Amino acid sequence: MRLIVSAGGTGGHIYPALAIINKFKEEDPNLELLYIGTHNRMEKDIIPKNHIKYEELEIYGLNKGQFIRNIKNINYLRKAYQKCLKIMKNFKPDLVIGVGGYVTMPVILAAHTLKIKIVLHEQNSIPGKTNRILSKKANIVFTSFVNTKKYLSNKVNVFYSGNPSADNVLNLKPITKKDLKFNNNPLILITMGSLGSMSVNKKLEEFLKLSNNNSFNILFITGKDNYEEFIKDKKYSKNIKVVPYLDNLSALLQSCDLIISRAGASIISEILMASVPSILIPSPNVANNHQYYNAKDLYDNGLALMIEENKLDGNNLYNEVKELIKENTIYKNIKQNLLSYDKTHASEIIYDKVMEILK
Repeated sequence: MRLIVSAGGTGGHIYPALAIINKFKEEDPNLELLYIGTHNRMEKDIIPKNHIKYEELEIYGLNKGQFIRNIKNINYLRKAYQKCLKIMKNFKPDLVIGVGGYVTMPVILAAHTLKIKIVLHEQNSIPGKTNRILSKKANIVFTSFVNTKKYLSNKVNVFYSGNPSADNVLNLKPITKKDLKFNNNPLILITMGSLGSMSVNKKLEEFLKLSNNNSFNILFITGKDNYEEFIKDKKYSKNIKVVPYLDNLSALLQSCDLIISRAGASIISEILMASVPSILIPSPNVANNHQYYNAKDLYDNGLALMIEENKLDGNNLYNEVKELIKENTIYKNIKQNLLSYDKTHASEIIYDKVMEILK
């Protein structure tokens, strides 16, 4: 099989794409693969490191209220579309898979023009603008949440698969507390996504100060851009480690007792697969406020707790975490609900369905 995959911008798009790729490689040792991404975002480094052939597009997202810039960006989109046509005529893919991000727009439009079969995956509970537009051109759209279907046209072939990122949790060799030089006390992981959040980091300074020398361990991931400023003039006890980034975050989840996180689709899917209780702090700065709805879906089903960022307070969070870590009734109920949750192996579902449409 000859396969083109496209996804970009954040780990929330890239890691599900990699999970899908790994499944296709596993099933087809002779797979010929090409990844199309941006020239300046995370995927340009991550994908080549995984020994995957990479083609880059110079393309930028559209922004409300920036008319002149948007005209330039539309011109970049046209050029990217023409480049994708040329790439596909040379590569001759059997299938093109789009896994989110504005870079997929010219890729999927080119595939549609050339009558190549198209598959999309939507990670969030509410689809982004790009996938809403492109979904009408796809042979099938896979979703991470059951309720996503209601946001897409009834003419679109939608199938619930779950999020492929979750498959990584069980497939990777676990990172243990010992690997991180922690003792065997409960481990709390704090992560605000691949880019981090300075606004949340500032609110959690009080939480870390109160947690010094406590009976639980904390791994606090600041995000690469926020690390230097965050640790300046601060010292923490042995039970707290502050790091800018963790390459294999998925491999750590099974060793965690509690996760405090943004509510991006990928981390949510991994939390569900690993059955780890969590406190979700949805980002208010995302399209369609989709992280709030991602988190609310779990909260409403007793699978996580949720705190909106404008209500986040370090002192109150400390008191709540201290109670949860004692494995109180709320913690036990969430843990039981997570263990009972029907877990899908998304990559396998996607592969099997794709094979059906390629027959």
